Amino acid sequence: MAKKFKNKTLAWLDYRLPIFSVLREALVDHPTPRNLNYWWNFGSLAGIILVIMIVSGLLLSMHYVAHVDLAFDSVEHIMRDVNYGWLIRYIHSVGASMFFLIVYIHISRGLYYGSYKSPREVLWWLGIIIFLLMIAAAFLGYTLPWGQMSFWGATVITNLFSAIPLVGDSIVTWLWGGFSVDNPTLNRFYSLHFLIPFIIVGVVFLHIVALHKFGSNNPTGIDLTLKQEKIPFHPYYTIKDFFGFGVFFIIFGIFIFFLPNSLGHPVNYIPADPLVTPEHIVPEWYFLPFYAILRAIPFKLLGVLAMLGSILILFVLPWLDTCKVRSCRFRPIYKQFYWIFIFNFIVLGWVGSKVPEGHYLIISRICTAYYFVHFLIILPVLGMFEKTLPVPLNIFKNPRVKKKYK
Repeated sequence: MAKKFKNKTLAWLDYRLPIFSVLREALVDHPTPRNLNYWWNFGSLAGIILVIMIVSGLLLSMHYVAHVDLAFDSVEHIMRDVNYGWLIRYIHSVGASMFFLIVYIHISRGLYYGSYKSPREVLWWLGIIIFLLMIAAAFLGYTLPWGQMSFWGATVITNLFSAIPLVGDSIVTWLWGGFSVDNPTLNRFYSLHFLIPFIIVGVVFLHIVALHKFGSNNPTGIDLTLKQEKIPFHPYYTIKDFFGFGVFFIIFGIFIFFLPNSLGHPVNYIPADPLVTPEHIVPEWYFLPFYAILRAIPFKLLGVLAMLGSILILFVLPWLDTCKVRSCRFRPIYKQFYWIFIFNFIVLGWVGSKVPEGHYLIISRICTAYYFVHFLIILPVLGMFEKTLPVPLNIFKNPRVKKKYK
């Protein structure tokens, strides 16, 4: 039975439109595992940075002009003439990097603690869909300043669709709105970049609904059956989240005020010139691992398929991992492979920033091969043969064994 509000106005309104009851159930009374650590802060952090990105993007859109002759100058106008325009732009550009960093950590935590396993498969799917939408929004947004790297990045990435047999060239022409990257391209990218964040909000809502269906996973990875194993979300985890927000905003502020351009490319402060190709075209740092996978394969179509497959394979991860134990805490062998995978992903990002030749190309091919071997071979085989540690009955003590899986 829903609790009644003491305030008569709220009670009257909530009886007719139960929005406050829903919010209280989701943000206050929701039963949450009492053993969650600070790695679970990154979900709420992602929600906060999403709001920051939308608000700062709306403010920037009031002064931005989506025209190839005016886009670069409009960005400079924001930086130099608009009151605190420089701050808004740096919040938005640095915020994109922070958003991806938070989501990468959030996904890594899910991989470590097995948060993708039954019954949370749909929750995991929705998270991957959010990640794909983030990639699309970030790529489209990066083209809007219409600097050298923006223009040539748009040219290179859209040309990838030409690798699709039969319809590839038609898709590229449609994306461009003509036969080259020009004003129609910029207008389309601006419209889509403005729209996608609101689609992300909708998917995030579904993500939260799916989360509340079965509740959060926890570091032990076991299903909680005792009432004592859960506590209300507020005030226990709201306080923990606010501490995480404080640490995050300190780091965020350091980058905004002292290192605003450290994560970008200086070439993008040069107006776009279709006649001058930059010496080395690279995407933003959060795309580099997938860019390395794309360049590791000499055949264009296979490279595109490998790049897409490196993300889409996450959709079938709940079935590729055949082990019934969720958490790495009880999987000593998989834990080692997990950290090898994380290191491999970081190396992919490093080689993605280098010229694809010599030993960099060899390293990228080895790391690309291992990326897919981890999911397609290591996870299924470990699930069948790995001897796991005893899994506890509850989150308080480990003296009794719930079940020992093999």
